[in-house]
Amino acid sequence: MAGIVAGKTAIVTGAGRGIGRGIAMLLAQEGAQVVVCDIGASLQGEGSDTGPAQDTVTAIKNAGGQAIASTRSITEPKNAEAIVKSAIDAFGRIDILVNNAGILRDVIFHKMSWSDWSDVIAVHLNGAFNMSRAVAPLFREQGSGAYVHMTSTSGLVGNFGQANYMAAKLGVMGLSRGIALDMARFNVRSNCIAPFAFTRMIESIPAQSEEDKRRIEAFQRMTPEKIAPLAVYLCSDEASGITGQIFSVRNNEVYLFNQPRPIKTIHRAEGWTPENLAVALKPAFGPALTPLERSEDVFNWEPI
Repeated sequence: MAGIVAGKTAIVTGAGRGIGRGIAMLLAQEGAQVVVCDIGASLQGEGSDTGPAQDTVTAIKNAGGQAIASTRSITEPKNAEAIVKSAIDAFGRIDILVNNAGILRDVIFHKMSWSDWSDVIAVHLNGAFNMSRAVAPLFREQGSGAYVHMTSTSGLVGNFGQANYMAAKLGVMGLSRGIALDMARFNVRSNCIAPFAFTRMIESIPAQSEEDKRRIEAFQRMTPEKIAPLAVYLCSDEASGITGQIFSVRNNEVYLFNQPRPIKTIHRAEGWTPENLAVALKPAFGPALTPLERSEDVFNWEPI
C-alpha cells in the first residue's frame, strides 16, 4: 500500500476509540502496519474490554490494511516490552510510536485523592515512558524512529479541577523534549501534539452555563480524525529535522507552541535580600507575569 508512511510499523496506544483510533486508521491508510493498543477501560481507567482494540483492527483490515491488537496495560514496563515484541513478531520492525492513551479523574485539588493523582500519572506519564523506553533500543540500533506524544492545552495553559492531568501532560512535554535531545544523534525524532477534539474526555465535561454549551457545540465540530493528518505527517520521513516541538490541532488550524524561556531579568551587583526584592520585583516583572488563564481563555475564538 502506497502512502507517506508506507512500509513502516507503528504502535498507537489508546487506539480503540477517539483520537488514537483516528491516527491508527490514517497510518494504515498511508501504508503503515499498525499495532492497536487499548485495554478498553472506562474514561476513568476502570475495567477492560477487548472490543475497542479489535474493532479498530477489523476496520483497518476491512480497508485493506494490516494491524494487530494488544490489550495489555501500558502502566507496566513488562507489558510495554511485550507489546514491542508482538510488533516485531508480526511485522519485523518498529518505526513509529504514538503515545495517546489516557484517563481522566477530574476533581478540585483540595479534594483530590492519591489514587486520583497516581492513576492519571500512571497512564499518561508512566505509560508514555514505558512505551518510549521499550522501543528506544530498536530506534537506536536501526538509526531511525519517530515518537509522537499527546500533551494538552490543559497542561500547557491550565484548567480547573485537573491538577493531576495538567502535571501528567506537562510531564509528557518534558519527556518528549528529553527524548528528542538524547536520541537526535540516532536520527530519532520526538514531538508533541496538544489536540482539540470532541472525544469521551470532552464529552464528560458538564455543560452548565450557556457559554459552556456553546463551547461544547464548537468542540463537536472538531472530530478526532482532524488530529490524524498532523500526527501521521510527524511520523513520516517528510518531517525530517522537526523534533522537540509542540504542536496543536484545532479543527482546521495547526499551531506551533513556544516553550518556556527567560523573558525578563533584574540584576543587583551586591546580591538580593527579601526586602529589596519586595521593592524591585513587582515593578520589574509585574506586567510580564503569566495570568491564571485556562485553555478556553487563550483559545477564545470560534474554531476555523
